[in-house]
Amino acid sequence: MATITDSRRLTGPNLLSDRPGAILDLSLAPGDEVQVVAAWRESARRILNAVEWNAEHLYTRTFPGGASLVLTAPIDALYAATEVNEWAWEAAEASLLERESPSLADATRRLLELIKRERNPRLIRLEQAAVEHQVAFLSDDRAASVGLGSGSFTWPIDQLPDVDTIPWDKVHDVPVALVTGCNGKTTTVRLVAAMIEAAGHVPGLTSTDAISVGRETIDRGDWAGPGGARMMLRDTRVERAVLETARGGILRRGLAVHRANVALVTNIAEDHLGEFGVHDLRSLAETKMVVARVVAPNGRVVLNADDPALRAEGSAVAAPVTWFTLDAALPFVRTHVAGGGDAVYEAEGAVVLDQAGKATIVERVERIPLTLDGLARYNVANVLGAIGVAAGLGIPLESIAAALREFRPSSEDNPGRLNVFDLSGARVILDFAHNPHGVAAVVSMAAALPAERRLVLIGQAGDRDDESIRGLARAAWGAHPDRIVIKELARHLRGRAPGEVPAILAEEFLRLGASKDRLVVVDSEMAGVREALAWARTGDLILLPVQGDRDETLRLLRQLEKSRWKPGEDLPA
Repeated sequence: MATITDSRRLTGPNLLSDRPGAILDLSLAPGDEVQVVAAWRESARRILNAVEWNAEHLYTRTFPGGASLVLTAPIDALYAATEVNEWAWEAAEASLLERESPSLADATRRLLELIKRERNPRLIRLEQAAVEHQVAFLSDDRAASVGLGSGSFTWPIDQLPDVDTIPWDKVHDVPVALVTGCNGKTTTVRLVAAMIEAAGHVPGLTSTDAISVGRETIDRGDWAGPGGARMMLRDTRVERAVLETARGGILRRGLAVHRANVALVTNIAEDHLGEFGVHDLRSLAETKMVVARVVAPNGRVVLNADDPALRAEGSAVAAPVTWFTLDAALPFVRTHVAGGGDAVYEAEGAVVLDQAGKATIVERVERIPLTLDGLARYNVANVLGAIGVAAGLGIPLESIAAALREFRPSSEDNPGRLNVFDLSGARVILDFAHNPHGVAAVVSMAAALPAERRLVLIGQAGDRDDESIRGLARAAWGAHPDRIVIKELARHLRGRAPGEVPAILAEEFLRLGASKDRLVVVDSEMAGVREALAWARTGDLILLPVQGDRDETLRLLRQLEKSRWKPGEDLPA
């Protein structure tokens, strides 16, 4: 009837609830959803009452092939809460299958003992005191803190203070912006951080690449989840914070913060569908829009008006919305501005901030290096979103404009995102684009650049479905490539057989009209990069969407640029 696919803690606001708790993900046979949810609700309420969690709430969500079952719980008993939830399902399953139900009395004794062992009364008092003083509270297995950034105080989880000894007059929050979406997140948080710095503040930044405070990189890696957010928000140097907020973190654990000043959703595109019960664009949009729920009433939610899924979601947002668009004449946005709303758009070669009909030119597009004279349309959109976020954080327009003029599509300012290298007349573009939406955006820009010949490197992880993989090939075909290098991502097979994904890509390219002699398949990403560079000649455009081997590729390209390597010469070993 059903199989548990995951049982985990939810530590912050999430898709189903604004409170912490435990979630059980089930795989279900079609048609079983109603009776499964009803049985779980009945058994969950019984066990919650038995362990004296009478005030906790139940939430459910069904989707094709499964269900998510959530019960809320005290922040100091979340591990025990997963055990409570698992017992509730065990009892529900027994009822559905007409088997003997597990003993409620035995379960109650066992679970109360687990709750007792995990309880931390000082943690609860600290959380309550933070609420009373209207400052943020963050906790995890190792530490708890009140306030954010320069106004934060942090203690080990087993050495929490008496709340009366805390200097509450020195505890405060700093402005926080959350940035999510399918593409453009990392570029946007880096650009917003540059705007914050241009205004004279110390930015804290988390992304899929690193945690940074000011110009210092605290740690490298994927820190776009709640763990990275907490680490950065506890750094007492931080005066303004901008957090890349990944879909996976929202679904696995929830948000790190319960309140933000600004939230941005860049776009919604088909990526990672099928994971955690997110099967379509609507449910993906709902997941991304969790960030909007925590924005204060006097805050700002920044949304892409060119995205139909976000236009549909925007009407339900409680906080004021700033819409951004590449089409200044979009009726939807014109109506919004006429009604007293804010918008950011491109008009007559400039990016414009329009606040209730008062339009201010922020900067000319031609003076914004990130846009490549406006050819990189997706980066124009990223610029518009970043302006909306920075304005919501109170950054002066002159500081925003200064950052736009200085921030470059280089491996120093924006590593792995639209990095352009001129190798003695061969132009190489390195980008992290990894889904059809992102690749199509880069390809659209590349197609507008002059070139004698064009090459595209392409590959995909095995956890995408066949149609998404074919969609990636269709997006790459838009570059009109003379050569297509298909890479195997051996470290990301994720259940696929070796060679399976390259075969799907090759089949789609052939269906689109590519001749077999245009295609070459390589066994790794770096082999693909080297194959592409060996093929290149002066006047060519080489498009390298690179995922796992980005740092190694960057090192090679920097080395070639520095040594003034010429196309046709041997590559360094």
